[in-house]
Amino acid sequence: MSAGQWRFISGGSRSKPSQPPVRFFPPAQLRQKRGREQVAAVCYRLRNRSIEFLLVQTGGGRWTFPKGSAEPGLTHAQSAALEAFEEAGVHGRMEDAVFARYVQRKRGEARDSSALEVAVSAYLCEVSWLGPPQESGRNPSWFSPEKAKRRLREDRTASDGVEFARVVDRAVGRIRSSWAATLAADALRRVQFTMDRRPRKGNITRTPVACKKSR
Repeated sequence: MSAGQWRFISGGSRSKPSQPPVRFFPPAQLRQKRGREQVAAVCYRLRNRSIEFLLVQTGGGRWTFPKGSAEPGLTHAQSAALEAFEEAGVHGRMEDAVFARYVQRKRGEARDSSALEVAVSAYLCEVSWLGPPQESGRNPSWFSPEKAKRRLREDRTASDGVEFARVVDRAVGRIRSSWAATLAADALRRVQFTMDRRPRKGNITRTPVACKKSR
């Protein structure tokens, strides 16, 4: 991906961050972290004032968010953007702050073992346009929030379905809040523009008018 295809929107303080300390991990520990820590891109678009979510299919046919392991050397938001690009061909604007976390259990294995649970950090992504996915068989498709929740519940446990539904609901709330703030800012700019165009007292330019002489 070129640098111009993605924008990362900061959700935190604008103060200059301190330089984080450098940490090194042995390969075995990196492999363990890779398997247990994943990121997801919750991709959406606004169509006719309605929200739609982009889901992809796994190899087993289940619907899910574009998701994968956190990549060494990348932030979690960058890793999520990479997954969205590879699995769904997404180009867009990614928030760099996590907005939701959920737990996903590996399919067909014991549900009571925490060792088989994967913690997923979700990042919100507004899709600008779609290109061809790099991975085949993903079938990226758009769904309304309610239909997305139904697709995410299919062939999953009830607890996993609740987790996915919670993520969708939180995404909807965040998108609507951001949308309302944008509309309010636009309205304020229009009011200010109108006020700036009004003539002010003392600055009114009068055009001389020719008068006919009475006979």
